[in-house]
Amino acid sequence: MQVKDMTKGNELKLIFLFSLPLMLGNIFQQLYTVCDTIIVSRHLGVKALAAIGCSDWLTWMGIAVVTGLAQGFSIPIAHAFGTHDKRNVQKCISTLVVNAIISTVVLLAVIYPLLPNILFLLKTPADIMDRALAYTHVIYIGLFATMFYNALASILRAFGNSKTPLQAMIIASICNVGLDVLFVMGLEWGIIGAGVATVIAQILAGCFCLYHVLKLKEYMPTSICKDVTYYKNQFRLGIPMALQNVLISIGGMVLTSAVNRYGTYFLAGFTAMNKLYGVLEISAVSYGYAMVTYTGQNYGAHRYDRIKSGVKKVVLLSLATSILISIILWIFGPFFLSCFISKTSEGAHEAMTYGLNFLRCLTAWLPILYMLHAYRSTIQGLSNAFIPMISGLFELLMRISGALILPIYFGKAGLYPVEVLAWIGAVIILVPSYYHMEINFQKVSEKH
Repeated sequence: MQVKDMTKGNELKLIFLFSLPLMLGNIFQQLYTVCDTIIVSRHLGVKALAAIGCSDWLTWMGIAVVTGLAQGFSIPIAHAFGTHDKRNVQKCISTLVVNAIISTVVLLAVIYPLLPNILFLLKTPADIMDRALAYTHVIYIGLFATMFYNALASILRAFGNSKTPLQAMIIASICNVGLDVLFVMGLEWGIIGAGVATVIAQILAGCFCLYHVLKLKEYMPTSICKDVTYYKNQFRLGIPMALQNVLISIGGMVLTSAVNRYGTYFLAGFTAMNKLYGVLEISAVSYGYAMVTYTGQNYGAHRYDRIKSGVKKVVLLSLATSILISIILWIFGPFFLSCFISKTSEGAHEAMTYGLNFLRCLTAWLPILYMLHAYRSTIQGLSNAFIPMISGLFELLMRISGALILPIYFGKAGLYPVEVLAWIGAVIILVPSYYHMEINFQKVSEKH
């Protein structure tokens, strides 16, 4: 079992090498998401694609809440590992397991009964409502599997291990593609089959991570932590990160509702673009996870100089990466979108045009998204979940304002830049906040 002390060594090399397996893992994750969509759209048609699309932000919300909680719960583990306090690490891991179970049960109990009402409020077209609801139900029941994997992957990343989650995702991706073919095309389970395949893949990934976490014998808790302070501290970090994702997803649902007004083909184009959204931010998310661990360990070790240096280098790395991805997707965007939209489907040309318009608007402003992830993750690693949550609020306000106001003046074309406006809203909060915190680093360093 590999652990990595990120309080020593070249900052850029550490961050990049930690990010690389995460990047590859995200590529495999996107691969099976893309395969889900391709198999559904090719085998079941454009309306099935639209059914997944209209529930995209709703299903993302559940997954993102679970991911945010798991990531927040794991930050104290990175802090404790940075100080080499094994007993403290054991208590943090014990607390994370209990908090993960409780939070998933509560989330499902609150949201699951409301799913039909939420889809109705999103103005889901009547001809795809049943399929959208069926798919959403499967994904939400599967949140236990999602938390199982993400909690264990977060523990591994807190120890500086990003390779095992990569291996888990490769296994899950291969299984998911095979199960997609079996359930959707072989057994004719329809859109539900795609959801079931995803859930089973998450369970397999979680089991693989569990096997490797248990190898950390010296850090494994021998009893349940009874210190309430640990539970409070993890929820103090996890809940704001989950709420931040809720705010983002609410804005996304408002945007989806606005898209739904323009018909199934506009929605299908938007959905195809959304499936490439994950490709757009693969590297950004990976650098973000790296910065949570890197910053968390160095913050625990009081290495503020390394945090400052690391942020400068990851910002430059993010800018270079985002520009490269923008160029690639600007050129090859039509080809990638054609993977989701069959030329023989009814309304395919319209859906392709709409999807390409959305995609090119996002790629033109992609560096903003990369800055968002770099600064937000750094701040989270500094044990501050409040500022990222406020950035999520501004993201929500910009997304809602854009979705409601711009179509009044520009029609459906007004929806193309809404996502970019949301990124700008978040960055306006995150960048000044980080540099204010950096000034405080300097003051603390001078005192010592």
